[in-house]
This record gives sequence, C-alpha cells and structure tokens, in this order.
Amino acid sequence: MTTTTTKPRGSQAVKAPAFDSAAIRSDFPLLQTQSHGKPLAYLDNAATSQKPQAVIAAAARYYTTYNANIHRGVYKLSVDATAAYEAAREKVARFINAPSEREIVFVRGATEAVNLVAATWGMENIHSGDEIILSEMEHHSNIVPWQLLAQRTGAVIKVISISQRGELSMDHYAQLLSDRTRLVALTHVSNALGTINPIERIVSMAKARGIPVLIDGAQSVPHLAIDVRKIGCDFFVFSGHKLYAPTGIGVLWAKGELLENMPPYQGGGDMISTVSFAGSTWNDIPHKFEAGTPHISGAIGLGVAIDYLGGIGMDAIAEYEHDLLLYATKQLNRIPGLQIIGTAPEKAAVISFIMENIHPHDIGTIVDGEGVAIRTGHHCCQPLMDHYNIAATARASLAFYNNREDVDRLVAAVEKVKEVFN
Repeated sequence: MTTTTTKPRGSQAVKAPAFDSAAIRSDFPLLQTQSHGKPLAYLDNAATSQKPQAVIAAAARYYTTYNANIHRGVYKLSVDATAAYEAAREKVARFINAPSEREIVFVRGATEAVNLVAATWGMENIHSGDEIILSEMEHHSNIVPWQLLAQRTGAVIKVISISQRGELSMDHYAQLLSDRTRLVALTHVSNALGTINPIERIVSMAKARGIPVLIDGAQSVPHLAIDVRKIGCDFFVFSGHKLYAPTGIGVLWAKGELLENMPPYQGGGDMISTVSFAGSTWNDIPHKFEAGTPHISGAIGLGVAIDYLGGIGMDAIAEYEHDLLLYATKQLNRIPGLQIIGTAPEKAAVISFIMENIHPHDIGTIVDGEGVAIRTGHHCCQPLMDHYNIAATARASLAFYNNREDVDRLVAAVEKVKEVFN
C-alpha cells in the first residue's frame, strides 16, 4: 500500500497508509450527523459500530419487497427470503473460512452463542471437579455463563493472570492446563485493553492435551481476517452489530461433529424434524439450534456487511486502523496526567485511559459536549478493573471510518477536560 505523509501537531512527520476514509465515511449516514451542534466523531466502536447505507438498504428492502417467514413456505416471498437468509449463512462461512455453512448457527449475538455452548455442550461434557480456564481480561459474557455452569455442575473456574501491560501470562496458562481441564474459553481481542491474544499458540497448547477451546471473537472480527481452520479452535463466537451489521444477530461457529452431538438449546418451530406427544426428533444442523422465527433481516444485513468489508479488504482495514491506533496513542500520551491502560505491543484499535483526579464519567460527559462519543465505565470487565485497582476507564475505540481529525478532536476535548478541572 502506498503512503502519504502528514505532520501531526508538535511531532515529526508520521507515515500514514493511503486510505480513502472520506469515501468510506460517506457510506455511513449517521457519521454525517451532528452531536451538540458539532460534527459527530464516533469513537465507541467496541460497543457497537455504525451501519453502512448498503446494510440499511438491505434490511429495508427485505421488509418492503419480500418480507416473509423462511423455510417451508412454497410461495415466492418465502422462497426469496429463505434464499437470502441461507446465502448470508454461506457468506459467514466464507468470511471465517469455516469448512461448511452447516457449522454456522445464527444467534442473537456473541453473548447468546457462549450461553448456548455452556447450556448444551457444557452440561453434557463438564462435571464436578472439572476445570474451565478463563482469563482476567474476559468480558462478562465469557465469564458469567461458565460460572452458571460451574454452579450447576460443581466445576471449577481457573483464571489466567495478565501483566500490567495487559498481556496474558503464557507461563501461568501452561501451569493451569491439567488433566482436569475440560475447556479453555478466551477472548481473541480484549474489548477494554485492545490486546490481541496469541490464540493460535493458546489453542495449540490446549490441543496437545485434547482440550476443546472456545474463542470469543466479538472484538476481532471487525478488525482482523479470521480463519477458524488456521486458529484450530472448536468454537468461535461473534456479534453482527460490531461488524457493521444490525443488532440482534450473531454467530456461533462450531465443528460439525460437536454440533451433531450437542442437545438442542431451545425447543420450538424449525428446530424439529417430527413432533408427537410421544416424543420429538430434531432437525439437521444448524437448524437444530435455531428455534422459532429468526432475525431474518439481521442475517441478511450481516451478509451485506460482510460483502461491504470484502470490497475494502480486511488486511487493508487492519493496516489503516493500526496506523490510526499509533497516531492516537502518540497524541494522547502527550497529555500530562493521562495514563493509558493496556499497552501490549499487539493491540487492536482500542485505547482505554484514566486521568489523574478526574472520574471517567466526567471525562465522557465533557468530551460528549464537544461532539466526541466515547465509552466510560468498566466495559463489562469488572475483574479486569480489579486487576488494575481502578473502577472504570474512558475508552476510545476506532474503526476504519475514523480518521486523524476524529483523533485530533478527541485530544482537544480531553485537553478541555483538563482545563475544566484545573
């Protein structure tokens, strides 16, 4: 990729990859709006992303031209809706390089995907005294379902420690792996720190002992090219709404043989083959896990979001966002009294920070007044906050539609925070 040279305030020239962010931004209607009378700088992408017009139009087109329930309908609207829904499943399979679209289960989001695995595979395979390995940096959605499972089964949760920079202790992980370990469930990218974990190495170490691995990819799929075959995990989960798709749609990928042997998660229409009062039999995978009318427009929108990202290229997105992360880190580090939490060398475009004697909520409120949207709080990572002995952080999370002007406006807004409290 060619580069252009820009000169940020008070710094030497910095190389930036050529990337047509202006054209990309124009595809996102909400980015053209204002907040508090100022152009919106949206920097809360780790919570949810904005949607390109193509995704919005696809959902609207479904509702206005072929809205019908899927499967079993023989009339044209239903046939068209079914085809679009199942085409989206095929797109997801290609996007993460799954061996088969039969291994793609549509759910409401990463949270439901983890709960599905815990409630089905977990209840069948984890028993009293068995151990589940998590890490200190996990989102609550990859902690609480396993705690609920442990309460029901008598299993034990083991936790990998992290360094002050926000890196997993691989030595500690190696020590925790044992003959009692029945599952490793870890995040690919920390939503609060941005740390990119070495998941291929993590999976390899578990596989050497025959231990299944679940990877929470909610924060990695928007930023990195994903290949579940290369990763080698058994389960991979993510949400659509962080991937520029509608809310309420997500994906569980699992190896086919695991899905075949897992009991149903919920009962109802579409997940059955036959029903009688004497008993019922189940549909083939993945439909066995999709009871009831699904989020049809959400799945279609997810497929279109994947098409949109494919037109840009995940490698190009990763390169651009990495440059933006370096620029933002450098600019924020110039502010006296500001401390970045999470300084691992391998990071996605997430910057969490605290400011001396200023509560993160106050930071967020003042920054919002400048038209800059960031997230403040514990980010559903209270154990991680405990590790750093803090209650909360302010978090700016970047996407490929952000640019250096967004970062400069964040920096200026944070400098205003300091002025208010001085």
